[in-house]
Amino acid sequence: MAFAIDAVLILVFVLVGRRSHGEAASASGVLSTYWPFFIGLAAGWLVTWAWRRPLALIWPGVPVWLMTVALGMLIRTSAGQGVEPAFIAVAFVVLGVFLVGWRILAMPFARRRALRRA
Repeated sequence: MAFAIDAVLILVFVLVGRRSHGEAASASGVLSTYWPFFIGLAAGWLVTWAWRRPLALIWPGVPVWLMTVALGMLIRTSAGQGVEPAFIAVAFVVLGVFLVGWRILAMPFARRRALRRA
């Protein structure tokens, strides 16, 4: 479930970004912007074994966010897509708020649920 939330939040980032720049919301346009970040997300999940503690902030939350942005930008560059400094900064901040932020919001609920099980 946590991976799906991460993936959907990256899609929201892509859709809002494309709309704010007046770019088409076509499936191919969205996919061309989305896939590098999705690959970065998947790699972050694999490297950190995020499925073991998907709501943890320090490991895997922060590394997943940083890997999503870094690998996403590297893949975009390799694919010949634009990587401007302002885009890197916006992606860094927005994806940080999204990928780490939802975990912060979910922590109290997860704790309550764990207490009920105990």
